[in-house]
Amino acid sequence: MRKLVYYVATSVDGFIADPSGDTTHFPVDPDTLANLFSRYPETCPVQAREAFSVMAGPRRFDTVIMGWRTFAPALEAGLAGGAYPHLRQIVVTHQEAPAASSVEYFHGHVAEYVAELKKGPGRDIWLCGGGDLAGQLIDVVDEIQLKINPVVLGRGIALFGGRAKLRPATPAAFDALPGGVTLATYQLGAAPE
Repeated sequence: MRKLVYYVATSVDGFIADPSGDTTHFPVDPDTLANLFSRYPETCPVQAREAFSVMAGPRRFDTVIMGWRTFAPALEAGLAGGAYPHLRQIVVTHQEAPAASSVEYFHGHVAEYVAELKKGPGRDIWLCGGGDLAGQLIDVVDEIQLKINPVVLGRGIALFGGRAKLRPATPAAFDALPGGVTLATYQLGAAPE
C-alpha cells in the first residue's frame, strides 16, 4: 500500500511558516537544496528544475497533495499548471480555481479520499502542506519527514495547524544536511482509540 508522507520544512519550534504564511525566514542554501533534490528530484518545482540541474524523474512520489495556500504561490508566479506538473497534483480547496489539465481540485472529506488513494497503485503520496490540511490528514499520515531549519520563529503556522492529536512516532533517521538543516524522519504508529 502507498504511504502518505508529510515532507515539509519547519522551524526548530515546529512552524512551517510565519503567521502570514511567509517561509523566507528559512535559510536557503544551494547545497541543502541539491542534497534534498538528489533524494527526491520530484520535489523540485518546475520553475527551479533547470537552475538546479534536476532532470531525474520521480524516485519516491508520483502524487502531491496540498492546500490552497500552498498552491497559490504557483498561480501568483504564473504557473497555472502548478509547480509540480510532473506529478499528479491534488489541491484541497473550496476556492474558485482556474482549470488546468495538470491540477485536480478536491473538496470534501479529505481523509477518506486520501485513504482510498493510498489503496491504489503507484508510488507514495507527498503531503506538501499546509498545516491545516496536515491536521485534517493526521489519521492517515504514515511518515513525517521534517526539514528542520536552524531558526526559531516563535509563532506562525503550526505543523498540524493546531489540530494534531496523539500518534506514537518512531524515529527512523536523522540526517545532518548542508546549511545546518536536519532531515528528521519518523514512522507513525496507529492512532490510540
